[in-house]
Amino acid sequence: MRSDPGQLTRTVRRAGAIALPALAAAHAAPVISTFGPLRNRAMPRLAGRGRPDHVALTFDDGPDHLSTPHFLRLLDARGIRATFFLLGSMLARSPGLAKEMAAAGHEIGIHGWHHRPLLLRGPRATYDDLARARDAVAEVTGRPPTLFRPPYGVMNTAAHLTCRRLGLTPTLWTAWGEDWRGRATPDSVHRTVTRDLSGGGTILLHDSDCTSAPDSWRTTLAALPRVLDTCETHGWRVGPLREHGVPGP
Repeated sequence: MRSDPGQLTRTVRRAGAIALPALAAAHAAPVISTFGPLRNRAMPRLAGRGRPDHVALTFDDGPDHLSTPHFLRLLDARGIRATFFLLGSMLARSPGLAKEMAAAGHEIGIHGWHHRPLLLRGPRATYDDLARARDAVAEVTGRPPTLFRPPYGVMNTAAHLTCRRLGLTPTLWTAWGEDWRGRATPDSVHRTVTRDLSGGGTILLHDSDCTSAPDSWRTTLAALPRVLDTCETHGWRVGPLREHGVPGP
């Protein structure tokens, strides 16, 4: 019995039409963790939940030689250390600043090399981006980073697998200030952070405006003392994620 090449082609195409959506769904499935309320309840490790007497303070998108030093001075004056998730592309511009941050006792994680959504990358591109950022931080600070925060807070399957290969723990947040918006004010940043904050929470702010509205870092800087005061009023000690007591998987 002779095979029908046309039938074979149609069968392959039908199989591809079924398989490609399934593969795409598997790739994007972890994006559900982007939904904050669900993440905070069902995924405490990914959300960065820690012990109830502590709040983790984290910043994304630096190091920025124009803005980050202002945050470092404020934190030093308050005797507080934080976790900074650095972009490799920004690190390449200010390696000395990143080294200074680590020497001052701040915890350094990575935010990738480029601030691009992981859903637009394949497994190889995801690995290359994270590995490049990890290696750059290790070279500058003398210590390989162990934390990763994805751009826009969106994970995918490739990112989870890459983190496992590179020894990185993906960590998001429980409260943010929406401080990247052009219409944000110090009052709105403080209000938005504290509305969702509780003991054991992780705060997301930005020490650079490289992916945010111009000069938005000034708004964040003005709001930060009020955020720290609110934590103090509740009896929450503020520090980096390494002191947070994040639970296991």
